[in-house]
Amino acid sequence: MGWHQILGLLPFLLLLHSSLPFASPLCPPDQHDSLLHFKNSFVLDVMASDYCRLHYPSYPKTNSWNKAVDCCLWGGITCDNVTGNVINLDLTCSTFHGALYSNSSLLLPKLEELLLRSCNLIKFPYFLNSFKGLTHLDLSSNMISGEIPKWFWGISHGTLEKLDISGNLLRGGIRQLHWKRLWSINLESNSFQGPLPIPPPSTSHFFASKSGFTGEIPSSICQLSSLKFLDLSNNGLFGYMPPCFGNISNLKDLDLSSNKLQGLLPRSLVKCVKIFSLDLSHNEFSDIFPHWLQAPKLFSLDLRSNKFRDRINLTTFGLSFPSLAYLFLSNNNFLGWWLTEDFSNTSLIVIDLASNKFGGPIPLPSPVTSYYSIARNNFVGKIPSLICNAIKLEMIDLSNNSLTSSLPPCITNFSTHLSILSLRMNYLEGIIPQSLSWRSGLMTLDLSQNQFEGKLPRSLEKCEFLEILDLSNNRIKDTFPGWLGTLPQLKVLDLRSNNLKGFVDIPMGVDLFPKLHILDLSNNNFGGPLPAKLIMNLKAMMDDNDEQETLYYMAQSFEKSSYENSLSITLKGIEIRLVKILTILTIIDLSYNSFKGNIPRDIGHLHFLGGLNLSYNHLTGSIPQTLGNLTNLEWLDLSSNKLCGGIPRELGDLSFLGHLNLSNNQLAGRIPQDKQLSTFLKDSFSENPGLCGIPLSKECSPGSFSSTYDCNGHGHKNWFKQKTVWIGYSSGIVIGISMAYIAVETRRPKWLAQGVRMLERRAVEWMEKPKQKTIRFHRQ
Repeated sequence: MGWHQILGLLPFLLLLHSSLPFASPLCPPDQHDSLLHFKNSFVLDVMASDYCRLHYPSYPKTNSWNKAVDCCLWGGITCDNVTGNVINLDLTCSTFHGALYSNSSLLLPKLEELLLRSCNLIKFPYFLNSFKGLTHLDLSSNMISGEIPKWFWGISHGTLEKLDISGNLLRGGIRQLHWKRLWSINLESNSFQGPLPIPPPSTSHFFASKSGFTGEIPSSICQLSSLKFLDLSNNGLFGYMPPCFGNISNLKDLDLSSNKLQGLLPRSLVKCVKIFSLDLSHNEFSDIFPHWLQAPKLFSLDLRSNKFRDRINLTTFGLSFPSLAYLFLSNNNFLGWWLTEDFSNTSLIVIDLASNKFGGPIPLPSPVTSYYSIARNNFVGKIPSLICNAIKLEMIDLSNNSLTSSLPPCITNFSTHLSILSLRMNYLEGIIPQSLSWRSGLMTLDLSQNQFEGKLPRSLEKCEFLEILDLSNNRIKDTFPGWLGTLPQLKVLDLRSNNLKGFVDIPMGVDLFPKLHILDLSNNNFGGPLPAKLIMNLKAMMDDNDEQETLYYMAQSFEKSSYENSLSITLKGIEIRLVKILTILTIIDLSYNSFKGNIPRDIGHLHFLGGLNLSYNHLTGSIPQTLGNLTNLEWLDLSSNKLCGGIPRELGDLSFLGHLNLSNNQLAGRIPQDKQLSTFLKDSFSENPGLCGIPLSKECSPGSFSSTYDCNGHGHKNWFKQKTVWIGYSSGIVIGISMAYIAVETRRPKWLAQGVRMLERRAVEWMEKPKQKTIRFHRQ
């Protein structure tokens, strides 16, 4: 083949070479060397977080940065397909330290995207100033603190399109965002101060929730005609929404929740026909329901916790929001009746009407509804059986209404997805269905404060995920349901104020109630001794609990909503309602029963117990010193029993104890003034005739000590010694006088000597008798 033929094939060969995978251009040497120098200038923390391991399995990416390999093949590097220039550097989750903050530059002149999310940064890296063509900068979820430096506002001034500095510790004010091509800004979760900054007109996504901004929403925001997503939630914004707000006609998602905004909604919002989600919750808006909105695409409407009022135009409601799936209206002043079928033919997934003034029969949920709450209203009448057509329900809350009659039989046929059923505080009656078929899904069952009768449904044994069972304040007649102890997740068992009776006992050698935090059996007819075996099974209240709960509220999360469990407890003799239950709250309340005998010493093993109420029983014996081991105890009520003896000084070591009631017992001796015990008033010790000392007005005799008193009000050791000596002296005097009289009368010294020796032996034998016999002698 001649040379001219070879020259003719060259264009074809070049074209073929460029189309093959191995023909990608190489990384420029200067960029290759700059990246290696960058890698060697910092110390890399090789321990990645769980998030990093899950989403970035090749972490750390710089492990693949090798001098012998082209940098376009390194982890976290993307090169231009034509020039080979590095255009994307993604070091997400690379927690590095060192020269990253020096003034040296990272020579990547064509870099467009820099992603340094979750890198444990504490400052803005100065090499950012060397990038002139960045379009995307992500510094989110770091620990960058202080004010934003002035030089930062000048980086990539004409090219930056997307900026994310959320999740840092930034403070100070932001006057203006100067980037002309910026379309996405994320400032969330920082500690800025001052007024809200207004982004450039090109912005379509602006996220500034939880950022610390204050003041009014400036009317200049209305000029952002391209804005589609606006989130200003959880700030300190106040005043009114600008009347021109409707000029932002392209809005799809507007979130102004958790601020201090007030007044009427701007009627110009009627222009926002593209709105998909509108969240105005947790403000102070005072207006009628916005039925005037023309929002055919509105999917979620959240007006919770405001001052909205008056009736809702139901006809307009259906016409204005044909696509609505999430409706949150709770905690307002809405009133009127919903027709029973108003929601039946809708596509509402969430119906939240709680805490308003709605009345009449309850409106039925849609067949697709999963979250249904009409609690704390004025709904009346029966629970219709048609409610069972909502086969996808996961949460039902009908509590605090005026519902009557018995439960519809079909209520046992709900889907296994049902996790919350709350019918608390109504006038429901009849038998609780014995064949509940919810089985594994049920987590909370609250039927408290009704008029249910009969026995506890044994089918609850199948609810293996049940955490909260509250059947208090009903008319249930049964014995203690020890069989519930097999439920592995049960944390709250509240059976107070029923007609339960018998002994509270569980079998020996069986682990039951492993996670129980709250046990309330008060105001029933239980008898016998306090349940020591049950107490020793409460592992969640002991030191050896390997899975101690962290501090959070007992709640269940649902899509775009949640349900927070609540509970009534008796504290200081007053019933209070805990609207939220902390997982670390631990309570035992066995008050107002007929328990007898001693308080078991084993109760001292419940080191995480927070409240103990054993009042109004028939308990006897002394207060066990082991109660001093309950170092987390916050309230203790042993009043109205027959407890005797002294008050243990160990109770003074309970530094968290804020409420103590030992009144109306048979306690005796001096009230200890040690540590925490000295902080309580006389009401804590009243109606104990044998007690003396501060804070009572009764003074103590010299030598009186609480710890030396037994259950007869007598000192143990000191009392016995003093009384024995006194009896000995008295007996000696009596014997001496008697013998002298006999000697005078009989004149027989020999007989006298023998008689005296005999009496002395008997006196010695009597003085050496066991202590308990002596005490028995004095009881007679």
